[in-house]
Parts: sequence; C-alpha cells; structure tokens
Amino acid sequence: MSDNTLLIIFGTETGNAEDLAEDAKVIAAKYDLDATVADMDDVSVDDIADAKRLLITCSTWGEGDQPDNAQALYDDVCESDEGCMSGVNFAVLALGDTAFEFFCESGKQWDLIIEEKGGIRVKDRIDCDTDYEDFAEEWIESAMEAFQSV
Repeated sequence: MSDNTLLIIFGTETGNAEDLAEDAKVIAAKYDLDATVADMDDVSVDDIADAKRLLITCSTWGEGDQPDNAQALYDDVCESDEGCMSGVNFAVLALGDTAFEFFCESGKQWDLIIEEKGGIRVKDRIDCDTDYEDFAEEWIESAMEAFQSV
C-alpha cells in the first residue's frame, strides 16, 4: 500500500453520498492522494482498519437510520475490538434533511464510532442539509489538505 492512499466509503439510499464520494476522489487527485471509492456493502472492518486515511460520506435514512448499504458495516464496526481503528486518520461528511428530527444522525454515529475505536479525526464532521453542494465541495477540499499532511 502506497503512502498516499485514501479510502472513501459511502452509505446511501438515493445516491447523493455516492456522488459526493466520487467527487471527493476527483478532488483527492489534485492533492496527490490515490483514492479508492467503495460502497459500504463491499468493505469490511479490516479494510477500514487498514486504511491510513478514511473519508466517510453517509446519508441518513428515515428517522435517523443508517442507509441499507451501511447498516451491516456499522454494526460490525460497533462490535469490533477497542483500538482497532488506531492509525486511521478519518473525516466524515454527513448528509441529512433538517425537516427530520435526527438530522445527519448516521454521519454523527460514524464519526463517533470511528473515534471511539481509536481513529484520529483530521477534519471536523460537516452536517449537510439538502442544499449541500457548495458547502460539501469546500469541506472536501479542506479535508484533502488535512489528509495530505498525514
């Protein structure tokens, strides 16, 4: 594994978090980061734990639920060993809708569990409402700067 790798994983129901993950991959290249984008259905706890840099883009479904493609991985991370994420430098981009009580809850849960398992937050989580495009791109740029210095 080269030193400039970045794993970008997404949890989504409608595709917005996947689109942002793909956007982040393009932006990462500008920062000499070799990004891989993966559906949360297609990665394991070990894949995440082995990542030096991890970007999570995750939407919230319904009343604060994980998207279908994120639930199993989230459960696995919750049940994983303490400290298993040590050495993982991470950032979380959360998507939600302020019309719902549990705004960006899934992203908040990811942010918390990766830190609880020993991950190092390199950029504070951003909680994006439905009109997220401009804010998200700016945040991704600054997250890539943070990842670059890891």
